[in-house]
Amino acid sequence: MKSAWVTSDAEAAVARYAHDGIARELALRVYTTRLLGANPKLVLHGGGNTSVKLRMSDLNGEEVDALCVKGSGWDMGTIEPAGLPAVRLEPLKKLRRRNTLSDEDMVRVQRANLIDPSAPNPSVETLLHAFLPHAFVDHTHSTAVLSLTDQADGEKLCEEVYGKRLGYVPYIMPGFALAKAAADAFERDHSVEGLILHKHGIFTFGADAREAYERMIEHVTLAEERLKRGRKTLVMAKLPGQIANSAEAAPIVRGACALKNEKIGGAWTRMILDFRTNDAIVNFVNGAELARYSQAGVVTPDHTIRTKNWPLIVPAPEADDLDAFKESVRAAVADFVGKYRTYFEANNARVGGIKKPLDPLPRLVLVPGLGLYGLGRSAKEAHVAADLAEAAIETITDAEAIGRYQALPDSELFDLEYWSLEQAKLSAAKPLPLAGQIVAVTGAGSGIGTATAKAFAALGAEVALLDVNEAAAQEKAKAIGGAAVFCDVTDVGSVNNAFAKVVDTFGGLDILVSNAGATPPQGKIGEVDEAAIQKSFELNFYGHQRAAQAAVKIMLAQGTGGCLLFNVSKQAVNPGPNFGPYGLPKAATLFLSRQYALDYGVAGIRSNAVNADRIRSGIVTDDFIRERAKARGVSEKDYMSGNLLQREVTADDVAQAFVSQALALKTTADVTTVDGGNIAAALR
Repeated sequence: MKSAWVTSDAEAAVARYAHDGIARELALRVYTTRLLGANPKLVLHGGGNTSVKLRMSDLNGEEVDALCVKGSGWDMGTIEPAGLPAVRLEPLKKLRRRNTLSDEDMVRVQRANLIDPSAPNPSVETLLHAFLPHAFVDHTHSTAVLSLTDQADGEKLCEEVYGKRLGYVPYIMPGFALAKAAADAFERDHSVEGLILHKHGIFTFGADAREAYERMIEHVTLAEERLKRGRKTLVMAKLPGQIANSAEAAPIVRGACALKNEKIGGAWTRMILDFRTNDAIVNFVNGAELARYSQAGVVTPDHTIRTKNWPLIVPAPEADDLDAFKESVRAAVADFVGKYRTYFEANNARVGGIKKPLDPLPRLVLVPGLGLYGLGRSAKEAHVAADLAEAAIETITDAEAIGRYQALPDSELFDLEYWSLEQAKLSAAKPLPLAGQIVAVTGAGSGIGTATAKAFAALGAEVALLDVNEAAAQEKAKAIGGAAVFCDVTDVGSVNNAFAKVVDTFGGLDILVSNAGATPPQGKIGEVDEAAIQKSFELNFYGHQRAAQAAVKIMLAQGTGGCLLFNVSKQAVNPGPNFGPYGLPKAATLFLSRQYALDYGVAGIRSNAVNADRIRSGIVTDDFIRERAKARGVSEKDYMSGNLLQREVTADDVAQAFVSQALALKTTADVTTVDGGNIAAALR
């Protein structure tokens, strides 16, 4: 590992932050914290922490000794000075004289001594930083160091590599007890440059930011060099000759990893999937002893909060026998859930039965021959789980190369997974109504499609925006945190590729909003060119059929139901004059929606439609409004508000109708009218 310190960059950071009144020491602390955070071999997703001790003014203008330490919720890779809240140092140092201090009291004391009361909570390892005398303290979860410590003789290995340059601390959960133990380890030898925390990570110290940072780099490099010596490789298992691809396997895995709500018919707790594969991952999941080393426990206890203590292992998916794969995956998930519940009950009894169980679903799935999936209630959570899995694979592979990987016992991991401080965070978070669900919207680059994608994203769904105008879809997707996918619904190959990409991105599909459409040249139905009608049917009917067919295939593989939503337009019920080429395929699409309700209701797949009228969109342009107003002999304003309520209906109104249908778990074959009131278009 190489030092990323660049003196000119460090000085530029000092100058930049000086404009905001930030002291040089704190500016350099931010600079080196970002260097550490930018390296995934050191920290990931909020892991690790750093600190600096300095003199500063409190709100009364008095100079005090302060500890600026990484705050809760901040990531080291993007941290700013505000992410290092300042705490009065002397009151924290006095705590070392105490014998015990509960986690809750520790948090309260730290908050009580914040110089800025509005600052974020300081790190749970604040006291460890406070009890050490050094000006700069760095802490990471280096994958290389963990490969050394996560062995039966981990301390001996570290002593071989570091000698007396580092102190050693046995595993203790983060908090007051660990802070005291770390301070005691330093007191035994003031010459040490840092500390190894067994099965946890590494601390380094320094009189200045560069010294602490480069000591971290040096000691991690020593670990990497040791891992290169005397390596053995993993023995591979025998796998089927032809392995299914992820687009085929993911919906099966996702469906099996969903939890049915026994109280609400049609409701499921669903997960988003993040697929990863590369040579290192495939080598790991193809190992003959995968069931041993992957189930031993997490590489550092912090991971258990995001990934649970062990991953789910499923068989390799044979390309020509996905039914067998589906059956075996469901059996494996049932075993996993049973194992997790047994683990919870045993450990909860040990701590007095005071904990409430988390959901028992896996957060990582290992698929021999294919790769791994990170799972989460959002794409972000799934991404984090997958990142941590990749880091764990590196650690475990290196540990196995020089010895035999060994993690902490389940009891220690349970205590961190069900740590009161983490449980408090989880209980405070309330999932949005569509969290864990995946929505695909066709024609999402403008108008009703864009409004609908935005409405579903606001309720926590992961949204794929499909459009033939990929640039427009990308622009809209960026605004809502969705995924843009090119899709020409008039081309069956394009549709299939688009839905495969949705699966590759999120793992499956729960809701389709089939919205793409356009108006062909119009005229009296007895006079219009036949080619115009055929072209309209390709887009305005077959486009819906192709999208629905692709969506249903995914939903059936998942086995957790689903929802098809069609934009049928009022033309399906109340055709306008000279508008037959558009109205005819829309009428067919209304019946298409009902046919899907009839044929797939037994699989829990609902099918509904929205009958909207006069919505400004890609179809209802200013020119279109002028033409239709002229055809009806009214003004443009009267045309757009020509309904019983005399109100113009918007794309957002249609979007809310789609959302309502998606949330109505016991409604299918419905057509919802959104037009401000038009008796002629009302269904009879």
